[in-house]
Amino acid sequence: MELIIKDVPAGSLKKKDLENLKFGELFTDRMFVMEYKQGWHSARIEAFHNFSLSPATMVFHYAQEIFEGMKTFAYKGGKVAMFRPVENLERLNNSADRLCMPKIDVNFIFKALCELIKLDRDWVPNEKNTSLYIRPTMIGVDPIIKVRSSDEYLFFIILSPVGPYFGSGTKMSKIMVEENYVRASRGGMGFAKTGGNYAASLKAGTEAAKKGFDQVLWLDSEERKYVEEVGSMNIFFVIDDVVVTPELDGSILPGVTRKSVLQLARHLKLKVEERKVPINEIVEGLQNSAVTEVFGTGTACVVSPVGTLGYRGRQFSVGDGKNPGKYSSLLYDHLTGIQYGEKEDAFGWMTVL
Repeated sequence: MELIIKDVPAGSLKKKDLENLKFGELFTDRMFVMEYKQGWHSARIEAFHNFSLSPATMVFHYAQEIFEGMKTFAYKGGKVAMFRPVENLERLNNSADRLCMPKIDVNFIFKALCELIKLDRDWVPNEKNTSLYIRPTMIGVDPIIKVRSSDEYLFFIILSPVGPYFGSGTKMSKIMVEENYVRASRGGMGFAKTGGNYAASLKAGTEAAKKGFDQVLWLDSEERKYVEEVGSMNIFFVIDDVVVTPELDGSILPGVTRKSVLQLARHLKLKVEERKVPINEIVEGLQNSAVTEVFGTGTACVVSPVGTLGYRGRQFSVGDGKNPGKYSSLLYDHLTGIQYGEKEDAFGWMTVL
């Protein structure tokens, strides 16, 4: 398939204000788009624009939608670099398979994405804790109100210059353990990056926010006993100097940053465990100081330390509740150092453009 690059007239280019960036509110001049009907076609890079869709479009009614999130960073030597883009595109295909959607050609989309980044290179911010967020998305677009998989699809990639997800690179977040609502279950779509999983989290997230918490920590759907993940990130604990995270069981998103932190921790000779993590073990560990750190990982938040855990009406401080611990700080510094080109990329994670 040929990639068409359409001109964006100079007079149509947006004014770039890359100071005091918020997350996901500003978008670049261009986007990538292609369509599917008995095969992918019409791949092009063109001006960022709105879509015109029928009110009967299937995604509005049956939620056949998937997406990804990745980042481009201002890199050493005046270059820019993407963090593990192929991993994200491969995960997109795993999500597509679960939602009966056509897979993309990862190699072709990777090359198209590189071209898109090069064209909108000036939108990559240079300040610390900033990046260019990449959002590939696929939706079913048949204009039919009937429960089935769509025959036609729209795939697009948009770019957004962003600051830190929580407004500060070192903000200590407050998370609340959720026991009433369920995000996902084994056999469901928890491992897929699809909008339905996030919609399922909104009610609990809203109620947690009213109580002063930033996010919800989900438990397993069957016993409400084992920790799974947080609304926008995977979760880690430091228990007796061991970095512990819940094992993947089909209901947890296999985060690319999660995978990277595990690889990095092992590379740094830290003790690491992937296993079932009972919430009672965490609460007891916070009380007897066996649990010294809690932190989340994700593309948006990178490594986000948790200062307070809420459970059954009580609030438990993590460490001193005010400052990141040594493990989360170490992993954050190393990971961001690789992403910005300040540390050696021993893993080959960065695609430098």
